[in-house]
Amino acid sequence: MNELWEVYKSKTWVEPFLTTCIDLFIATSFVLYLLITWSRNKKIKRERLRIEYNTIIEKLMFSMIFQDLSFSEIQEDKDYTVLIKKPFFRAVLTESIIDLHKNYEGVYAKKLEEFYKESGLINKSLTKLKNLKWEVKCKGITELAEMNVTDAFESILNVSKGRNKTLKITALNACIKLAGTKGIVHLTEHPYPIDDWTQINIINAFKKHDIGDTKGVELLLESQNTTVIALGLKLIKELKLSQKVPYVAQLAAKAPNTFIQYEAQNVLQVFNSLTL
Repeated sequence: MNELWEVYKSKTWVEPFLTTCIDLFIATSFVLYLLITWSRNKKIKRERLRIEYNTIIEKLMFSMIFQDLSFSEIQEDKDYTVLIKKPFFRAVLTESIIDLHKNYEGVYAKKLEEFYKESGLINKSLTKLKNLKWEVKCKGITELAEMNVTDAFESILNVSKGRNKTLKITALNACIKLAGTKGIVHLTEHPYPIDDWTQINIINAFKKHDIGDTKGVELLLESQNTTVIALGLKLIKELKLSQKVPYVAQLAAKAPNTFIQYEAQNVLQVFNSLTL
């Protein structure tokens, strides 16, 4: 211990220590510079590839949608055959198809859906549902819902029962798009409160996707969860489901608490005013 103290007092360690610190600082700075440069170059390269891929994809999609180019003919395209094996190309292709699908309906939309399945891009979206990262799951759910993959409904429904709020809203919206009211009737057994933001998103999903068949919405009024009952009342009110008024009247007569009774009576008043 005394020897260490003597060394410390002698100050002979100061110069080597400072030199080492400076060397470490310079080395660390150099490594960081290399990493930043590598990351920047990688990003630039990816953007160039994206532009190149988009040009090829636009040509293929145009031929498929408007010139009835079959998938078997697309497979014979040299560029497609080589590039489809590359993950980044598949990612850009998926994004392009999703964006196109949002802007087309009818036969054109069906062609995109068929290509999405035949090309195997659907498999990547399905794989995302099993990913542990919630943001990746959200992306997979959004892709499958946009491409109307009804076979994925049950898997997405299971995801909607989780506790992650963003993931839950995304999954519920997808379920509503794919199966209408079937996507929310399971909420009658939901044990946790459904916050206002989630309820707003569910209502907006019904409006956005123009769900015609609302059979089953009344089942929400039978839930033991008051927030689920409140959601059912809001849906009936916002979507103007006058055929559900008898169910609302029954609820108002035997509401589980004064809050629900007040909400039910309020909905009845709204419909009564519409008939006057």
